[in-house]
Amino acid sequence: MIQTYSTTIRRKEMDAVLTCMVDEKIGPGESNTRLIQQVKEFTGCDGAAAFRSPAIALMYALAALGIEKGEKIIISALAPAWQYQVLNTNGYIPLVLDVDETNGLVPVESIQQAVLDGGKVLVLHETEGILPDFNANSALGIPFIEDISQSAGASFLMEAEAGKEPVRKKAGLFGVFTIMGLEERDVITAGGGAVLMAPGRREWIVLKKFIDEAPRTDLLPDINCSLAYIQLKEYPRNEKTRKEIYDMYQHSCMIGRHKMFAREMEEGSTMCSFPLILNGSFKDVKQYAARKDIQIEPAFSDSVIAYKDELSEKCIHAKSLLLRCAHFPLYPRLTHAEAAKIAKVLGTLP
Repeated sequence: MIQTYSTTIRRKEMDAVLTCMVDEKIGPGESNTRLIQQVKEFTGCDGAAAFRSPAIALMYALAALGIEKGEKIIISALAPAWQYQVLNTNGYIPLVLDVDETNGLVPVESIQQAVLDGGKVLVLHETEGILPDFNANSALGIPFIEDISQSAGASFLMEAEAGKEPVRKKAGLFGVFTIMGLEERDVITAGGGAVLMAPGRREWIVLKKFIDEAPRTDLLPDINCSLAYIQLKEYPRNEKTRKEIYDMYQHSCMIGRHKMFAREMEEGSTMCSFPLILNGSFKDVKQYAARKDIQIEPAFSDSVIAYKDELSEKCIHAKSLLLRCAHFPLYPRLTHAEAAKIAKVLGTLP
């Protein structure tokens, strides 16, 4: 059976983690510092810190923004459920918005209305590695925290200045702060954890004051950092392979009856997975794929809309995607034969 997900751990990652264990340096230390330097080179951010979970990273970001408990925080219905849980537990009010069914992102018009309804901060989850229109989001006048857990490495084509060529700007450099999750199914994994980034010097000066006072129990241990460091170094190789497989799948789906999310190819999105919006029963497609020894899973089973079913009437598009969107295997460790087999199945799905 071809599994839906794989973290793609190779010899380099194993050697890095083993070295940490042999040296008996597994707590936050040198590898944590080295990871931060690699993150700065990878994203172009001014400063960053690695924490033990995305939830901890979000709390530090909100503290640095000076957001008081009881304030409304805007999140996507397709964001990971931990965002709702941690906000609710810590005294904030999650303001959950529906998404555009064509790309899985929250429409700008919905965010505008949420601001009028009292939303103070937007947590911008870049679902399935797809980037939003940052020009439109930046014009809203509300601070936002980017979540690039699925979109790390992607870039957005900025509007050209007078007399200059348009330039691409990396995901993670648009918000006031940015969270890059390092969980098992994120684009870059450390087996758990997250990096909190400040894109510019002004934001970093504020954030650094909180990080300098952080207890060691909040910081990501070296044993995890060593894995994430190699994952970042290997990102270009892994993403190149993912894109090649994605192209193969996309071609197969053009002759099928099911839909893909609208996304910019090339550098404009990250191929963290292969989501397919089914035109029929998930159960039927799952059984068909299983007969071909291919495992598929619901794409948004860990999302806010899955966790809070009472949001279904308000977030009808997200609810529809929860029921109809499937993840097919897409990761660098797939052999050419396995990828070709999956592509063939994608073109013949019921």
